[in-house]
Amino acid sequence: MRTILKWLLRILLAFVLAAVAVGIWKREEISRLLAVNSLFAEEKIVTNFSHMNGAFLTTPVGRGDMPVTPLPEGPHATLPENIGAWIDDRAVTSLLVLKNGEIVHESYHQGTGTDDRRISWSMAKSFLSVLFGIVMEEGHIASLDDPVTKYAPMLEGSAYDGATIRNVLQMASGVKFNEDYLDYDSDINRMGRVLALGGAMDNFAAGLSEREAEPGERWLYVSIDTHVIGMVIRGATGRDIPSLLSEKVIAPLGLEQPPYYITDGDGVAFVLGGLNMTTRDYARFGLMVEQGGTIAGRRVVSEDWLEQSTAASAPTEPGAIGYGYQWWIPEGSEPGISLARGIYGQYIYIDRTRDVVIVTTGADRQFREDGVHDTNIAMFRAIAESL
Repeated sequence: MRTILKWLLRILLAFVLAAVAVGIWKREEISRLLAVNSLFAEEKIVTNFSHMNGAFLTTPVGRGDMPVTPLPEGPHATLPENIGAWIDDRAVTSLLVLKNGEIVHESYHQGTGTDDRRISWSMAKSFLSVLFGIVMEEGHIASLDDPVTKYAPMLEGSAYDGATIRNVLQMASGVKFNEDYLDYDSDINRMGRVLALGGAMDNFAAGLSEREAEPGERWLYVSIDTHVIGMVIRGATGRDIPSLLSEKVIAPLGLEQPPYYITDGDGVAFVLGGLNMTTRDYARFGLMVEQGGTIAGRRVVSEDWLEQSTAASAPTEPGAIGYGYQWWIPEGSEPGISLARGIYGQYIYIDRTRDVVIVTTGADRQFREDGVHDTNIAMFRAIAESL
């Protein structure tokens, strides 16, 4: 009996030592996974969104050596009377309004400040759209109607086989992808765990095998489509996105602080939502777009590409919000209005007719409420019309 107990204790000790060893070996991955699992907790979400480098692998995006593009103070704007209630209801963490390139309102909330590099979430998609336009105009990509597999052959045999670049830019790839953030087993949450554990996003995209519709048939918001655009850019140029974005987009903007990207375990940038920048620097990007692709006298991207990409060209349902090439176009809006949008209250609202740019960051956990997006757009319109 004593012999059996000794062997049982030895086996138990071996298991404990093995568990400790694995814990030490995988401690960073376990730490990231725990951080991801509490990323959107009510008591942590605001702080987390300013410190995403504590939950994920990251890589810097060089700001270049351009002088900081000034955002001069303009006359103080009187905003709509209900702005305070809206800020509270929508958990806004910063609000910055530009009129004619001047700051007419800037405020920070819930303990955030000017130096916070806030997570973009899906606003990052519109940055990639601008980069894609530049790369295409430089001749690296022949046509929007090329199949994505021409530049990303890893996708052959996947659900993306047969989709064109245009299909994917318009979120009309037809790929089946569950984007329910509240469903632990959804594709979007599985993707988050791939990031947290240092997996490969390219493999994740290539592993998708089912379609909801044929490519180009109808609009379905599929965030992984943006990663595929990143794969196309990387395949066409032979370069990584952070260095390319730094050279072609970020450096000419003259930012105050260097941004950073969340990355996967292979160092591949999380281009569909992993860019982190200050509110003022998001505003500089918006100002460049509002000014037709130029800032501080420097041409960043052609006005022609901006007009194409911010036109409502995707096959959305009649009467629904429009979508272009990774840009949103509010339903029934006047010409010249477009926006980059992140699901938790991140917006860059651009009104070229009124020379207005509005930037918000947020930590809105109620994004699934009916009418939230419409409420935000209505507020942006009210602000723009009041200036």
